[in-house]
Amino acid sequence: MASKRDYYEVLGVSKGASDAEIKKAFRSQAKKYHPDNNPGDSEAEAKFKEVNEAYEVLKDPQKRAAYDQYGHAAFDGSAGAGAGYGGGFGGGFGGMDFGDIFESFGFGDIFGGGSRRKSGPRKGRDMQINLTLTFEEAVFGCTKDIRIPVTETCDECKGTGCKPGTYAETCKKCNGTGQERVTQQTPFGMMQSVRTCSACGGEGKVIKTPCTKCGGKGNVTAEKTVKVDIPKGIAHGQSIRKQGLGGAGERGGQNGDLYITITVMPHKVFVRDGNNILVNIPISMVQAALGDEITIPTLDGDEKYTVKPGTQPGDKVTLRGRGVFNVRNPKIRGDEIITFKVQIPNKLNERQKEILRQFAAEGGDNMKKEGFFDKMKKKLNE
Repeated sequence: MASKRDYYEVLGVSKGASDAEIKKAFRSQAKKYHPDNNPGDSEAEAKFKEVNEAYEVLKDPQKRAAYDQYGHAAFDGSAGAGAGYGGGFGGGFGGMDFGDIFESFGFGDIFGGGSRRKSGPRKGRDMQINLTLTFEEAVFGCTKDIRIPVTETCDECKGTGCKPGTYAETCKKCNGTGQERVTQQTPFGMMQSVRTCSACGGEGKVIKTPCTKCGGKGNVTAEKTVKVDIPKGIAHGQSIRKQGLGGAGERGGQNGDLYITITVMPHKVFVRDGNNILVNIPISMVQAALGDEITIPTLDGDEKYTVKPGTQPGDKVTLRGRGVFNVRNPKIRGDEIITFKVQIPNKLNERQKEILRQFAAEGGDNMKKEGFFDKMKKKLNE
């Protein structure tokens, strides 16, 4: 055994390294020289075997103690103290811990009896649908009847999948574990792995007499109409969660949830800005200059409003409490914000033009320096 390298040197750790340090070093080296990462590289394969041989000794407190005292002789039968460990590595990978090797590659306990698939009750899958609302429906809330495809628990077998009066039997192949062990010959020797039981599909139980209505699945597909209350103030893109209206649970598990995503159609007049409503109101040049009583649209119906004389293009007015309800607190409501758009006539007859010329002339020098129309154009260009 004189040709063998020191096991501590192989793993790149000191003789006083802790168990955690040894395991960490092993994972790093095993990953580096693993044949999958070095296809066709015989040197890497040899180092991979060497790394595993070193780790097999150093991870075991008794073997490590023997190695520290006798070196490699502890395992080749040439030292009495190590006679009990002789022949541990002569036949390839027979004594190797593949769980540690493959854990370093992120496979967890795939070779060490990994967690079995749960065969108890399982929650059903969540579902998502889209629902389109008018602007007013979103603002004031409403109730909608919607049809949804659902997977319901079979009422014949109550979700067991078994014909009434019968029961699922423990799988004889895996003895109810849901897993089976398979031993295979590999280039590195015999390797044992754990996989989902091929007889029961990981359930641990086998249905000998399936339910005639659901075919042993425990659930059936149907279409259902449900009433959904849409809260006041819901916004475009928000979702409503309806607990228990999703897919049916398996083996008596609770149903999944239904998520309803809202699409709000645009309005011809109103634009939503948070909980406020924005609206542009056109008024004539004369109404802006002299004032007038006009009708303003609101979400609650038309309202009378008196335009103040001298209203400028772009002036804003706020109607408190005429906006959108707060979706979390319907007692709170936003405002309606009105922006006045002064319309300038683009077709005037001669008499109208003459009246405007007289109006401009009577304004004096101040109007000539910056007349009404100049101010109006300036405002419109802002």
